[in-house]
Amino acid sequence: HEIVGEVTEIGRKVSKFNIGDKIGVGCIVDSCRTCKSCREDQENYCTKAVATYNGVHYDGTVNYGGYSDHIVVDERYAVKIPHPLPLASAAPLLCAGISMYSPMKYFGLAGPGKHIGIVGLGGLGHIGVRFAKAFGSKVTVVSSTAGKSKDALENFGADGFLVSTDEDQMQGAMGTMDGIIDTVSASHPILPLVGLLKPNGKLVLLGAMEKPFDLHAFSLILGRKSIAGSAIGGIKETQEMINFAAEHGIKAEIETISMEYVNTAMDRLAKGDIRYRFVIDIANTLAVTRS
Repeated sequence: HEIVGEVTEIGRKVSKFNIGDKIGVGCIVDSCRTCKSCREDQENYCTKAVATYNGVHYDGTVNYGGYSDHIVVDERYAVKIPHPLPLASAAPLLCAGISMYSPMKYFGLAGPGKHIGIVGLGGLGHIGVRFAKAFGSKVTVVSSTAGKSKDALENFGADGFLVSTDEDQMQGAMGTMDGIIDTVSASHPILPLVGLLKPNGKLVLLGAMEKPFDLHAFSLILGRKSIAGSAIGGIKETQEMINFAAEHGIKAEIETISMEYVNTAMDRLAKGDIRYRFVIDIANTLAVTRS
């Protein structure tokens, strides 16, 4: 559900794109278009949104996402990729990128004078650091993997790095952050993250933990702190995000692979053996795989 490519054909009513345009298709390819969320350009929260991968269209057809050599999509659910942005590096922005950009904007977490924490330095987290720095924020990465500190500080430009399992480090950073975006889906303690927030701070969850987490009400009450969730972004905001990324030179760190390598890549992904996103080169490898 992070697809980029070139327009090869257009319908007679298409006005947004031309043949030859470089475009992207993110997580959704349709929605009801009439609900409050759709009317407010938040199609991602439409209860009838159709997912790009494994989603079922209103006519019953199933979507297979980017595992194909072409896709037909309504122009309303595609975005233009600006010329300076490399296609392969732009692809992960269509899910991971907008997932980080949207809550930064909506919750006012990024900008000069703001200190934002990003939990997890993976496919989402590393892009989040780059966006937050482009907004002018102070950024601290929080991770259970101490070995990622060099990437965070030297390669992605974070200002600080906390090892989440180091009680002394976490205690020393208590009450220092305006907001935190948590990208980790594996079960992990939430209470220490709340402790990192300043009064009125916000913790935004992107990672969908399978198990419920423990939280003491007073940790929120004493400081007027809040916890919220966020899921990708609407098409208009996704275009805004892509334009911002092109303007500021933000791109994902990727490893380009062939179609025949997909199963191996999935095994590596399960082991966390990727820094930081796989991108499948469909155009140059799908035909070879078929033959």
